[in-house]
Amino acid sequence: MVVMFLRRIALGAVLVAGCGGLGLASAATADAGTPASAAAAGVPTGSGATSSTGLLSTSFWLASAQGDVWNFGDASAYGFAGGLPLAHPIVGITPTNDDRGYWLVASDGGVFTYGDAAFYGSTGALALHKPIIAMASTPDGRGYWLVASDGGIFTFGDAPFYGSTGALALHKPIVAMASTPDGRGYWLVASDGGIFTFGDAPFYGSTGALALNDPIVAMAPTPDGGGYWLAASDGGIFTFGDAAFYGSTAAVASTDPAEKIVPTSSGRGYWIEDQNGTMYPFGSAQGAPPAAGLMFA
Repeated sequence: MVVMFLRRIALGAVLVAGCGGLGLASAATADAGTPASAAAAGVPTGSGATSSTGLLSTSFWLASAQGDVWNFGDASAYGFAGGLPLAHPIVGITPTNDDRGYWLVASDGGVFTYGDAAFYGSTGALALHKPIIAMASTPDGRGYWLVASDGGIFTFGDAPFYGSTGALALHKPIVAMASTPDGRGYWLVASDGGIFTFGDAPFYGSTGALALNDPIVAMAPTPDGGGYWLAASDGGIFTFGDAAFYGSTAAVASTDPAEKIVPTSSGRGYWIEDQNGTMYPFGSAQGAPPAAGLMFA
């Protein structure tokens, strides 16, 4: 854990809404161009090539369920909700597209805004069937989706509604969502790797029929939307469509579970980030990934 390195940031923004998922950070960044070691695309089991060393990310925010936020490296301090009487725990922190702010979202769907993150609405006043678990911003940052563990979708700002799994009997809960590059559709993924597509989001495959060693916790589309990666909590990576396999951290000894997979701008590599901000680069990924919002557990 990195508790000894944490520094609580100064309150720098006004709370906009009452207490308010595991949002996805921006996936585009510079890369080296040519993959260092690319395996054939397919459905790896997570036991493929691994990076030799994990490095502490140089730009990220770490949020706690109590609303505390710590900033590292180039990630600026914008504010926190730790001193507020929260009715429900914070479950996600999502940076804005320019990394000059972020949203905090609580399990009741209440939304807190900091920096240049705008408030477009929340579900804090609604009686939800299931808790909110994820948040994703639209490509232009002028809206966002909230998703509940049953796949219920709530839209705000310019985020359109394309459908949900709220009326379906799911085998496993929804754990993440991702927007298509044009924002005209989205994918939902369950903890067993089951994939649900809406709008212009294509279906390329899933791990729903596989016996996974550990649950799926994150997904990321390729830059052209022609495929996607799924990441398990042990760092296992599963590829579909034009998403290539460059390695995993399934064989790396770590006390912290994986939380995000962040592709490079070319899609020829990615970083796997765990819950303490350690990053593992693969393929063409070099240096630090884009600023990420991580949950401290």
